[in-house]
Amino acid sequence: MASGSGSKNDFRRKWDKDEYEQLAQKRITEERDKKDGKPVPPVKRELLRHRDYKVDLESKLGKTIVITKTTPQAEMGGYYCNVCDCVVKDSINFLDHINGKKHQRNLGMSMRVERSSLDQVKKRFEVNKKKLEEKQKEYDFEERMKELREEEEKAKAYRKEKQKEKKRKAEEDLNFEDDDEMAAVMGFSGFGSSKKGH
Repeated sequence: MASGSGSKNDFRRKWDKDEYEQLAQKRITEERDKKDGKPVPPVKRELLRHRDYKVDLESKLGKTIVITKTTPQAEMGGYYCNVCDCVVKDSINFLDHINGKKHQRNLGMSMRVERSSLDQVKKRFEVNKKKLEEKQKEYDFEERMKELREEEEKAKAYRKEKQKEKKRKAEEDLNFEDDDEMAAVMGFSGFGSSKKGH
């Protein structure tokens, strides 16, 4: 394995690469012979496809869990992947895991994506355009309702302010007339007022 060629002071091992290459080739041929002389066919996995379910990241958020030695792995702290039978401690790593190669292989998918045709792309654009138009219609309706409510509130506030002003003016007029009557009784009616008729 290690050849002794080299100086006496050199204590590093010198590996014989040809010898290890022969050992590797021998092992490969032995494995093929065990499989009836046929090379192992590669595993055919289906192409990567999008999830048809929503990933639940918020159900355990803010909850306290007591963990003991006998607690099953699925109920321990963190996010449990039942496909790979592992626990991931935080949401970012959990998303990385479920989008990763190991998880996709356990699901039976390769990391290759199906090549889209021109017709599929056009259909997808049409579907997305319809969704966008529906959202705009809903948004416009909701926006319009919100604006109408705000206008009604402003109109109510304006009317209340007007009524308060009218009440203030009426009270001031009453107070002013009372003051004029009181001044006339006391004999002070002619001090620079522009009103006539008292």
